[in-house]
Amino acid sequence: MGKLTYYTQDGPLFQAKRGSLGEKTVKIAIYTLGCKVNQYETQAMEAELLRRGHSLVPFEETADAYIVNTCAVTAMSGHKSRQIIRRCKKQSPRAVVGVCGCYSQTEPAAVAGLGVDLVSGPAGRMAFLDDLETLFSRREASPLVTVGNIMSTRAFEELPAGGLEGRTRAMLKVEDGCVNFCSYCIIPYARGPVRSLALDKAVVEAKALADKGYKEIVLTGIEISSWGQDLKTGQSLADLVEAVCAAAPGCRIRLGSLEPRTVTEVFCRRVSSLHNLCPHFHLSLQSGCDATLKRMNRKYDTARYYESVTLLRKYYVNPGITTDLIVGFPGETGEEFEQTLAFMRRCAFTAMHIFPYSRRPGTPADKMPDQVLNAVKEDRAHRAAQAAEELQHDYLQSWVGQCLPVLFEEEKGVVWRGHAPNYVEVVTTSAESLHNIEASVHITGTEGSSLVGTLQDIR
Repeated sequence: MGKLTYYTQDGPLFQAKRGSLGEKTVKIAIYTLGCKVNQYETQAMEAELLRRGHSLVPFEETADAYIVNTCAVTAMSGHKSRQIIRRCKKQSPRAVVGVCGCYSQTEPAAVAGLGVDLVSGPAGRMAFLDDLETLFSRREASPLVTVGNIMSTRAFEELPAGGLEGRTRAMLKVEDGCVNFCSYCIIPYARGPVRSLALDKAVVEAKALADKGYKEIVLTGIEISSWGQDLKTGQSLADLVEAVCAAAPGCRIRLGSLEPRTVTEVFCRRVSSLHNLCPHFHLSLQSGCDATLKRMNRKYDTARYYESVTLLRKYYVNPGITTDLIVGFPGETGEEFEQTLAFMRRCAFTAMHIFPYSRRPGTPADKMPDQVLNAVKEDRAHRAAQAAEELQHDYLQSWVGQCLPVLFEEEKGVVWRGHAPNYVEVVTTSAESLHNIEASVHITGTEGSSLVGTLQDIR
């Protein structure tokens, strides 16, 4: 989903740079589609634009310039990106429109054909802003296309870490790129090879975020399990997590999505000793059928996946284990889908994101035989969602009668919402502000996908 975001700028990696307009400032609106990495990169661009003296306005308002940070993960993502670009041109015909991100990397000609002024990919965000500023004063007859060969990119682009203004949670991007080449996924072609933020720089950034008052830091990336592969230091994700946890001991540290094979006995033994690492692990599944996983070109089978789930529950008490699932992948039979449902229940996931398979041109899966009918995919998605709701309800019920530490984020009236370390939302009432405060909550019941409780003590 896309939205305009307002972020604060934090972190010593950031270096202010005045663009080509000197003191001239303009009103800029940004629309972000896609994943948390895109959101992270948007906040970095917004921070830089503010430092250059420009102003940010809501996307719905008339602006001097628009930036669309696109997504390419599905065909629908590309369609939505094109819709938003056209909306910019309609909303303010004289505005400068710059497009960046994964969709413009994979389909630069299609984007240029929409009448935009600047087309870039997901790399070189600061150079993208320099070009955008140049176009404020010197418009070109044809769009400036700066999309390069992402597959030859080897350097990690250091961007300022931060979070939504007024929020308790900050993101720290530590990795970019992916080389897994799953048969349904365009992202390796959009993001390029693995690039990692050096461990010592991640430590400096984590310390700076903690000093700014953030109570939680999320380590994010396209495929954080691959962190360090390009650095050739022999360090792994466990080394990074240990270092960041030590650098910000007063902050919760939360991990982004993990490749299941990351979770080994050694990994669990090391990270389970870290007091501030959140016991929430998002292990991407995609299918609970081995034949389907093989067609997807996933690098594990259900036995290896279940080993990871078992290890996490061995080292953590009732951890949050969440996942993604694709139903209706080419060739998926009714029997294979039933295997997936059974495996879901066996893993007892605490929450799931379920997607009907979406054909993505440019991927091997798009050309596979035995494409599943849309009606069948929608039915399977509905059935899987029902099973996921049952599993989530069981997990939530397991916490009733216990106390959980909750970091509160937002309120409506006297109702405050926050998240426990296991990433379950918790709701309570308080006449006093709980924003950015961690407090113990006695869980008394459930409300939809949330826990409900009474406030105990404030830390």
